[in-house]
Amino acid sequence: MPRCVLAYSGGLDTSVILGWLVDQGYEPHAVYVDLGQPCEDREAIVQKARDTGAASSRLVDAQERLCRDFAFPVLQWQARYEGVYLLGTSIARPLISEVCLEVAREVGAQAYAHGATGKGNDQCRFQLAAEALDPAVEVIAPWRDASFREQFPGRSEMIDYCQRKGIAVKATAAQPYSSDENCLHISYEAGQLEDLSVNGVELVEFGMTTSPQAAPDQIETVTIAFEAGIPVAVNGDPQAPDTLVRTLNAIGGRNGIGRIDMVENRFVGMKSRGVYEAPGMTVLYEAHRILEQLTLDRDLAHLRDTLAPQVAEQVYYGFWFSAKLDALLAFIQDAQKHVTGEVTLNLYKGNMMVANRSSPFSLYDEGVATMEGGGSYNQTDAEGFLRIQGLPARVQGRVMPRRT
Repeated sequence: MPRCVLAYSGGLDTSVILGWLVDQGYEPHAVYVDLGQPCEDREAIVQKARDTGAASSRLVDAQERLCRDFAFPVLQWQARYEGVYLLGTSIARPLISEVCLEVAREVGAQAYAHGATGKGNDQCRFQLAAEALDPAVEVIAPWRDASFREQFPGRSEMIDYCQRKGIAVKATAAQPYSSDENCLHISYEAGQLEDLSVNGVELVEFGMTTSPQAAPDQIETVTIAFEAGIPVAVNGDPQAPDTLVRTLNAIGGRNGIGRIDMVENRFVGMKSRGVYEAPGMTVLYEAHRILEQLTLDRDLAHLRDTLAPQVAEQVYYGFWFSAKLDALLAFIQDAQKHVTGEVTLNLYKGNMMVANRSSPFSLYDEGVATMEGGGSYNQTDAEGFLRIQGLPARVQGRVMPRRT
């Protein structure tokens, strides 16, 4: 009997897929990767998988790995997909595949199954990561299987199947949108959000953030410490990566920080709408950017800004485990070695304003920068600088005169 590892959530889709894998003759091993998603009883989900027919079922807590090994390197790049999206879901998918393949090696499984649809980006992220880690793996994506879709054309057929199989599922009413949550963010999409005339911020019941209008009427101050571009402490309290993100989720969330509503270009070719909230990561991106203004020189900062969209695309499309991203992540580790210091932000009703910043590697020199008389900058030096810089323009102006 062939063995298969299933990325299992305990929801309707993966519960049905688990039963379907048994029907197809597989020995399934369920893996619940804990990334900080909401769950009333994680142990109950693990037991439910066993009751459904899993040969083994386990929970793997990967929250610290998610923040330390995936989110923070992307933060160092200041990578945002299409200039907006902080990649909270995109970052998580290759980690899920990595964990599942670790279990696959342990149990001797040759196949890896997931519940992503054939229309979205997640199928790309799961499969591209899995095949990079194990080129011989068999990826099972039931929603791309015509016979599976014929057997389960809708939600009611899936619920009927579970009832016949004795699989415990909550037959809840259809939601006005779907959501995906981890400790980095919550995403909302599909359903009523597909209608662009619907106000997404009014429709969505946000789980991490209050609205800016309902946020406190007083400024809240937060100080974040970084070492080599990695956040290490909040308000003087050193914290593990996932704890730090959750701390800032609470602080940023209660001040209305981190909501976006965007139409994005999916890797599979279509445009889709997503509503996102990522309060902690939004605060980190802002604090990190401000610290970089002190510690990165102009050319390095501009090079990083030029390459950051490519990093975001690699992550969004699913090419986390690729030669290109390996090289880019190696580059940023060296580029960030002096991004150390503290940034204090004032948070107020969805806004962030810098209150203070400091670094032992600050390149800001008040004596050079001052506009007052004196200082260490000799204005006479600018004469020669501009003669050299203006040489190409003067030559071109003589050869190809511009009309004035």
